[in-house]
Amino acid sequence: MLTFWARRWDDILNLVLEHVTVVAVSLVIAMVIGVGVGMLVWNRPIPRSVVIASAGVALTIPSLAMLAVLIPPFGLGWTPTVIALVLYSLLPIVRNTVVGLREVPPAIMESAKGMGMSPTTVLFQIQLPMAWPIILTGVRVAAQLTIGIAAIAAYVAGPGLGQFIFQGLSSLGSKNALNYALTGTLGVVILALVIDAVFVSITRSTTSRGLRA
Repeated sequence: MLTFWARRWDDILNLVLEHVTVVAVSLVIAMVIGVGVGMLVWNRPIPRSVVIASAGVALTIPSLAMLAVLIPPFGLGWTPTVIALVLYSLLPIVRNTVVGLREVPPAIMESAKGMGMSPTTVLFQIQLPMAWPIILTGVRVAAQLTIGIAAIAAYVAGPGLGQFIFQGLSSLGSKNALNYALTGTLGVVILALVIDAVFVSITRSTTSRGLRA
């Protein structure tokens, strides 16, 4: 195994960078959509229920089926991968945005309005900062989901460590089949742990001391 890693270190590093990039791009897009939608529907019961239910539908679709459906309109590679990862990321981000905004104490919001703040100002200056730790928790969950699903995206020639996993599985019995599969799998696991630690650090550093207490 060590010899395999030494000989293919450049390939492994490139696949890790591709994996991180496709996950990061997907999360940024999902955050823009998810947080934006959550801000629009958090205080509207019917739209809120419809949006959360719709986002939840994506998680019921097997990842291979989702990727297969995206091949005819979008082809292979990055595009279907990013679209699939965004769809799978929406539920935890939208749901946590809604929960975070709704958990802001009404008394605080009333006090802000009494000081002359408009509803929009209250949303951006009071609710969002207080909901931020909960929103980031949703993004953290979405990151873990997308890291695993991104590996399966190798099925549609997607970027990342899944290429090693699929290469190993498709060449079972050959000399390096197990090395390919194990390298891809271990890479995904380690990457998930590292990114989770990064999100813990981001949450601590971007949350005010009062909320952390």
